[in-house]
Amino acid sequence: MSKAQDAFLARRFGVFNHYLYGNPSDRAEDLFSRAPLDWNESVDSVDVKDLARRLHETGAGYYFITLMQGSRFMLGPNAAYDEIAGTKPGAACSRRDLVAELIDALAPYDIDLCLYYTGDGPHIDQEIGPKFGYVDPRGQVTMDFVEKWAAVLKEYAVRYGSAIKAWWIDGCYAKAFGYTPALLKPYYDACKAGNPDCLVAMNNGVKDDFEKYYPDEELTCGEFNDFVALPKSRFIDGAQSHILAPLGVSKDGSEWGRWRRPGARRSGAYMLDYVRRANQAGMPVTIDIFVDHQGRWDEAQFNVLKYIGDHL
Repeated sequence: MSKAQDAFLARRFGVFNHYLYGNPSDRAEDLFSRAPLDWNESVDSVDVKDLARRLHETGAGYYFITLMQGSRFMLGPNAAYDEIAGTKPGAACSRRDLVAELIDALAPYDIDLCLYYTGDGPHIDQEIGPKFGYVDPRGQVTMDFVEKWAAVLKEYAVRYGSAIKAWWIDGCYAKAFGYTPALLKPYYDACKAGNPDCLVAMNNGVKDDFEKYYPDEELTCGEFNDFVALPKSRFIDGAQSHILAPLGVSKDGSEWGRWRRPGARRSGAYMLDYVRRANQAGMPVTIDIFVDHQGRWDEAQFNVLKYIGDHL
């Protein structure tokens, strides 16, 4: 048990946003106007002060946002990335440092900031992926790729320092990508270079129960597709139990289709009861909701979150 784990549990619940490049119309075609396709235009349009106020109104104790996922586009400047990728500043990494601004905007409300990263880099991009050494179809990772990708992570971690309380690193799959503790260590060390007290979770995919994956991780990834499972205990081999699941309504009816989708498939009363039971079991709850490129949320999801915060 650590002070950081105690502090994270004390936050009770938080919000997760996939903020990614591209038009989200496939996820919310009838909800918002067409998003700008220019990455810098998208990032520049986010009102961080409004976002912070909204989080405060819900009572959320922490906020996760994605630095990237799959594509070449990164949420913030990064010299290490540009050097490896051969890109000019602003071409792939946004000119605006949205994370730095979020740190300042969240501080008055005492809301912690946490970040999402991946273990498969810009694999979708057929130009930049090869420069890092990992492309589709994704096979086994190499230490060469891991060290390059960890250098990008380290630059972000060191820049933001102690303001980042937790890192959730996706796509660290043992079977599909060949990740081992030795291959995961550079990511762990990169996170700790910025904040020795941060919590780190490495994702090995959706499981039937809460599991600790990387030997030194302090937080279970806890990826599920719904808010049903509860841990048998607060700690899993020393890692704080934690769940990340989506609130959205799947367009095609699949469980996977709930992520980054608008709508609320669970009511405020259901989610309040779940968060209470999870907290009693010693687990904080992270709720994935839809966000458009201007940082706007779905009203139904906002109402569910606010119901939790008002009654918890």
